[in-house]
Amino acid sequence: MRNQPKYNFFKNTSYALEGLKDIYENEKSFKIELAIILPLLVVQVFLNLSLEEHLILVISLFGIIITECINSGIERCVDLACKEQNLLAKKAKDAGAAAVFLSITVASLVWIIVILKLIF
Repeated sequence: MRNQPKYNFFKNTSYALEGLKDIYENEKSFKIELAIILPLLVVQVFLNLSLEEHLILVISLFGIIITECINSGIERCVDLACKEQNLLAKKAKDAGAAAVFLSITVASLVWIIVILKLIF
Protein backbone atom coordinates (compact mmCIF):
# COMPACT_ATOMS: atom_id res chain seq x y z
CA MET A 1 0.00 0.00 0.00
CA ARG A 2 1.27 3.46 -0.86
CA ASN A 3 2.02 6.00 1.79
CA GLN A 4 -0.79 8.48 1.23
CA PRO A 5 -1.17 11.79 3.02
CA LYS A 6 -4.03 12.15 5.46
CA TYR A 7 -7.35 13.20 4.00
CA ASN A 8 -7.88 16.95 4.26
CA PHE A 9 -11.30 18.17 3.16
CA PHE A 10 -10.24 21.79 2.73
CA LYS A 11 -7.08 20.97 0.80
CA ASN A 12 -8.99 18.58 -1.48
CA THR A 13 -11.67 21.22 -2.03
CA SER A 14 -9.00 23.73 -3.00
CA TYR A 15 -7.65 21.23 -5.57
CA ALA A 16 -11.14 20.81 -7.01
CA LEU A 17 -11.62 24.57 -7.25
CA GLU A 18 -8.20 24.93 -8.92
CA GLY A 19 -9.31 22.32 -11.46
CA LEU A 20 -12.56 24.17 -12.16
CA LYS A 21 -10.70 27.45 -12.53
CA ASP A 22 -8.21 25.88 -14.93
CA ILE A 23 -10.93 24.28 -17.04
CA TYR A 24 -12.83 27.57 -17.15
CA GLU A 25 -9.72 29.48 -18.22
CA ASN A 26 -8.51 26.98 -20.82
CA GLU A 27 -11.54 25.19 -22.29
CA LYS A 28 -13.64 27.22 -24.70
CA SER A 29 -16.38 24.57 -24.78
CA PHE A 30 -16.73 24.84 -20.97
CA LYS A 31 -17.32 28.59 -21.26
CA ILE A 32 -19.89 28.08 -24.01
CA GLU A 33 -21.71 25.45 -21.96
CA LEU A 34 -21.74 27.74 -18.91
CA ALA A 35 -23.07 30.60 -21.04
CA ILE A 36 -26.03 28.39 -21.96
CA ILE A 37 -26.50 26.63 -18.62
CA LEU A 38 -26.44 29.62 -16.25
CA PRO A 39 -29.40 31.42 -17.90
CA LEU A 40 -31.31 28.13 -17.99
CA LEU A 41 -30.75 27.70 -14.25
CA VAL A 42 -32.21 31.16 -13.68
CA VAL A 43 -35.17 30.53 -16.01
CA GLN A 44 -36.12 27.24 -14.38
CA VAL A 45 -36.51 28.98 -11.02
CA PHE A 46 -39.45 30.94 -12.43
CA LEU A 47 -41.20 27.97 -14.05
CA ASN A 48 -44.24 26.55 -12.30
CA LEU A 49 -42.75 23.11 -11.67
CA SER A 50 -42.70 20.58 -8.87
CA LEU A 51 -39.62 20.22 -6.72
CA GLU A 52 -38.81 16.96 -8.50
CA GLU A 53 -39.00 18.63 -11.91
CA HIS A 54 -36.74 21.47 -10.77
CA LEU A 55 -34.23 18.92 -9.47
CA ILE A 56 -34.33 16.92 -12.70
CA LEU A 57 -33.63 20.06 -14.74
CA VAL A 58 -30.76 21.16 -12.49
CA ILE A 59 -29.20 17.69 -12.34
CA SER A 60 -29.39 17.35 -16.12
CA LEU A 61 -27.47 20.60 -16.54
CA PHE A 62 -24.86 19.72 -13.93
CA GLY A 63 -24.39 16.42 -15.77
CA ILE A 64 -23.07 18.40 -18.72
CA ILE A 65 -20.58 20.31 -16.56
CA ILE A 66 -19.44 17.15 -14.77
CA THR A 67 -18.97 15.30 -18.06
CA GLU A 68 -17.03 18.21 -19.54
CA CYS A 69 -14.68 18.18 -16.52
CA ILE A 70 -14.07 14.45 -16.97
CA ASN A 71 -13.53 14.94 -20.71
CA SER A 72 -10.99 17.70 -20.03
CA GLY A 73 -9.12 15.36 -17.69
CA ILE A 74 -9.07 12.63 -20.34
CA GLU A 75 -7.80 15.05 -22.98
CA ARG A 76 -5.01 16.30 -20.72
CA CYS A 77 -3.89 12.79 -19.78
CA VAL A 78 -3.82 11.80 -23.44
CA ASP A 79 -1.86 14.93 -24.36
CA LEU A 80 0.62 14.17 -21.58
CA ALA A 81 1.06 10.54 -22.62
CA CYS A 82 1.17 11.01 -26.40
CA LYS A 83 3.28 13.74 -27.92
CA GLU A 84 2.58 12.67 -31.50
CA GLN A 85 -0.65 11.61 -33.19
CA ASN A 86 -1.84 8.17 -32.16
CA LEU A 87 -5.00 6.25 -33.11
CA LEU A 88 -5.70 5.13 -29.53
CA ALA A 89 -5.21 8.68 -28.27
CA LYS A 90 -7.73 9.88 -30.85
CA LYS A 91 -10.18 7.17 -29.78
CA ALA A 92 -9.82 8.15 -26.12
CA LYS A 93 -10.46 11.81 -26.92
CA ASP A 94 -13.37 10.91 -29.19
CA ALA A 95 -14.91 8.78 -26.42
CA GLY A 96 -14.69 11.72 -24.01
CA ALA A 97 -16.28 14.02 -26.58
CA ALA A 98 -19.03 11.43 -27.15
CA ALA A 99 -19.77 11.41 -23.42
CA VAL A 100 -20.19 15.20 -23.45
CA PHE A 101 -22.39 14.98 -26.54
CA LEU A 102 -24.59 12.35 -24.89
CA SER A 103 -24.92 14.38 -21.68
CA ILE A 104 -26.01 17.41 -23.72
CA THR A 105 -28.47 15.26 -25.66
CA VAL A 106 -29.98 13.81 -22.48
CA ALA A 107 -30.24 17.24 -20.84
CA SER A 108 -31.90 18.65 -23.95
CA LEU A 109 -34.45 15.83 -24.03
CA VAL A 110 -35.16 16.24 -20.32
CA TRP A 111 -35.74 19.97 -20.77
CA ILE A 112 -37.96 19.44 -23.82
CA ILE A 113 -40.09 16.86 -22.02
CA VAL A 114 -40.49 19.00 -18.88
CA ILE A 115 -41.33 22.15 -20.88
CA LEU A 116 -43.81 20.30 -23.13
CA LYS A 117 -45.46 18.84 -20.03
CA LEU A 118 -45.73 22.35 -18.62
CA ILE A 119 -47.28 23.73 -21.82
CA PHE A 120 -49.70 20.87 -22.48
